[in-house]
Amino acid sequence: MKRLVLLLLFAGFSTSAFAQLLSPRFQFDPDLSYDPAIPTPAEFFGYELGSEYAMHFQMVDYLEAVAEASDRVTMEEYGRTYEGRPLYTLTITSPANHNRIDEIRTTNLRLASGTDLSDVDASAIIGSNPAVSWMGYNVHGNEPSTGETAIQVVYRLAAGTDAETQQILDDTVVIIDPCMNPDGRDRYVYWYKSSQAHMLATDPFDLEHDEIWPGGRTNHYWFDLNRDWMWLIHPESQGRVARYNEWLPQIHVDYHEQGFNANYFTMPGVPPRNLNLPDAYDYWAEVFGNANVEEFDKHQINYATREVFDFFYPGYGSSYPSIMGAIGMLTEQGGHSRGGRAVDTDDGYVLTLQQRIFDHYTTSMASLRTVAEQRAELQQYFRDFFLPKTNESETAAYILPNNEDDYTYDVVKLMLDHDIQVHRADADFTVGDARSYWSGEVERRAFDAGAFIVRTDQPKHIFINTLMQRQMAIEDSVMYDMASWSAPLAYNLDAAWTTSAPGVATTLLDAPPSRPMGVTNADAQYGYVIDWQQTKAPNALAALWREGYRVRSLQEPSTIGGEAFAAGALVVLNGRNYDHRARIAADMQRIAEETGVEIIGMDSGRASDGVDLASRSSAPLHQPKVALMVDAPFSSYTAGQLWYLFDRFTEFGISRIRTDAVGGLDLNEYDVLLLPGAFGLGSALDSTTLARIQHWVRDGGTLIGTEGSALFFTEGQSGLTPVEMAKAPEMSEDEKKKRPALKPSDVGPYSARADSSGLRRIPGSALRARLDTSHPLAFGLPETLYSLKQNANALEPSRGYQMVGYYDGDADNLLASGYTSQENREKLANKVFAGVQPVGRGQVVFLVDNTQYRMFWLGPTRLMQNAVMLLPSL
Repeated sequence: MKRLVLLLLFAGFSTSAFAQLLSPRFQFDPDLSYDPAIPTPAEFFGYELGSEYAMHFQMVDYLEAVAEASDRVTMEEYGRTYEGRPLYTLTITSPANHNRIDEIRTTNLRLASGTDLSDVDASAIIGSNPAVSWMGYNVHGNEPSTGETAIQVVYRLAAGTDAETQQILDDTVVIIDPCMNPDGRDRYVYWYKSSQAHMLATDPFDLEHDEIWPGGRTNHYWFDLNRDWMWLIHPESQGRVARYNEWLPQIHVDYHEQGFNANYFTMPGVPPRNLNLPDAYDYWAEVFGNANVEEFDKHQINYATREVFDFFYPGYGSSYPSIMGAIGMLTEQGGHSRGGRAVDTDDGYVLTLQQRIFDHYTTSMASLRTVAEQRAELQQYFRDFFLPKTNESETAAYILPNNEDDYTYDVVKLMLDHDIQVHRADADFTVGDARSYWSGEVERRAFDAGAFIVRTDQPKHIFINTLMQRQMAIEDSVMYDMASWSAPLAYNLDAAWTTSAPGVATTLLDAPPSRPMGVTNADAQYGYVIDWQQTKAPNALAALWREGYRVRSLQEPSTIGGEAFAAGALVVLNGRNYDHRARIAADMQRIAEETGVEIIGMDSGRASDGVDLASRSSAPLHQPKVALMVDAPFSSYTAGQLWYLFDRFTEFGISRIRTDAVGGLDLNEYDVLLLPGAFGLGSALDSTTLARIQHWVRDGGTLIGTEGSALFFTEGQSGLTPVEMAKAPEMSEDEKKKRPALKPSDVGPYSARADSSGLRRIPGSALRARLDTSHPLAFGLPETLYSLKQNANALEPSRGYQMVGYYDGDADNLLASGYTSQENREKLANKVFAGVQPVGRGQVVFLVDNTQYRMFWLGPTRLMQNAVMLLPSL
């Protein structure tokens, strides 16, 4: 019957296509014995793995069928994606272990309890409790062989009756996350199935191998979920990390694909790595890498180690587990979106989907075998990881003052979501050696009661230091991702760290703190004011617009009714909203609660200091219609972040317009045109379209460019404005003469060129910056800011435009965290990253740096919200 199904299925394939797809070389352990009660993938899907891609619902149906048929497997939902697809983990172990699974889980967590567990009790647990392994597949949707691999691994563990499978089941609990990004996977598979040919197309330039924008790598909002393990922005990460912390495994393997011409990557990687980790981490990376290598040597599979991939940034699936006590590991199979079912590589080899699955299956089983064989040793590493002896940091505590208007509460919630202990001071206290994040200097500093204290004398001290350290030690400036992610810098907090534990009584938080919200004087006679410094004030403005309220913005500071408001405060005047009179009080209360802000009712508009509520400096804010450009050549990452920022974070609807539609778009229908980062924008906006945009701006439009798109509107590129890009400092003639002539030895060998180029780039570092908070673009922000820098681009200062954000003028003081060469620091010092150029009745807004990077670098986010929501009216 099985043979008949396969023959019928492949009747549509040519004989040569079938032969290329499935090879006897890459069969999945056909000589082992399997339980016939467990459905094979081929029986269930009607084809052998490697012939086609399964949709997510088909994967789920198969895994549910296996779980129902096997007493080794349980399947649990841990969340839902934005598009409503379920997210699952499968817990696979022996029936005997399943009978006491809760005991195994809680006992495993006891190993992570630090000094709360005695050495004697720890040894007893290590001698008897199974190890925990976590295997994560398909976090990038267009790396689809990983999800297919999960199917085969689950089948092997559920149905295998051989001794090796039984040892794995007896000595380990295996947690499998078969598809971490179902939305992205289905986006890829839908596209691929609609593009694949009847005759097998192995040409990498064929349509079948040329995925369309934005691709399936990302989730619904075009975010890379493999950068979100630390920050928990998305429901996929929130559910997964909550489940992960319920188990805390000893190993985590993260399965990926890379370019189809690349050979398989396995551990170990390259520097830099997180130096907070124990030295023994490197030993275990070698152990598991060697286990994979041994299998690949046996099967003559091409592979490479110690290349390209580092594990420095903590938001990966290969690095977050490592700072949570596991041996976090990465595998990268050649293939990716261009792999299709089969593709020609640059050495004339045909790489098939079957082989991609086989290679990942091989390393999956090698890793699980290694855990079973070295269970006790891995558990000892895990136990030691959470002990104080592995904490090499001198920091005793991190202190966050209780600020209700910034992102302090968000950072506290983030730590609680990772099961970090956070205390709150019961009284005022003083710290003699408080270190400033801004300057790094030691000072005696007083803190008010209610300040949050995160002590490092707790089991997850490595996670805490990784999240909170201002500057991580960096072995190598050439890195795969970013160099700085310190939470106080990313969220622009006035925090401190200390080497001595604060001597104050504290209360342990058992729930995230809540910001004050609601309405004071709800039945106000004259109007209502919302302080724009509140993080959710833009949400309140969006809600007011949705309800049809006429809203104004104070352009200068004011003190009214004993309350002081900074410039930007929102004003709702009762007289101007007379048509809402019957429900205005109820609406204010509901909006305050739904958006999380405080609204203050005023019985008079007269200010005791500053401008009155109905002053000329209280400008009406009209709801703008916003067009966000998407599609090539724009970055799908930046476009997704901007879409998320307004659609989810601010709850202010915007339109997404494809690049090829802009030429025929009636720009007069829009107030704002928002351009994400892009390269080669000139090829997408021809001279005719550019002239139309320029005319639209002159007539009152607001054009916002961020990252590369901001640079496109400078004089040296499109010429739309006279604003100039920053140049490196010029050398005087005397300096040029003193500079020695270049010798071949100064350049270095060809082999060192790649590393030297890394020394010149800025790999996501935090620079100290200052803001002109009297300008509407900076309303609601403090005067100092950490701007995340990923290149050496900036704008030249000039009186010809409004300079709002500029880097610190002292090159030696410019870098707050990360890495930046002295040459780049000198180039960027005192240069502009945020500004506005008036053009006729409109304006061009320049935001050279990403203001909402991955939605965790939130400090500069108000710049973008102001540009979109305030500037068109002001």
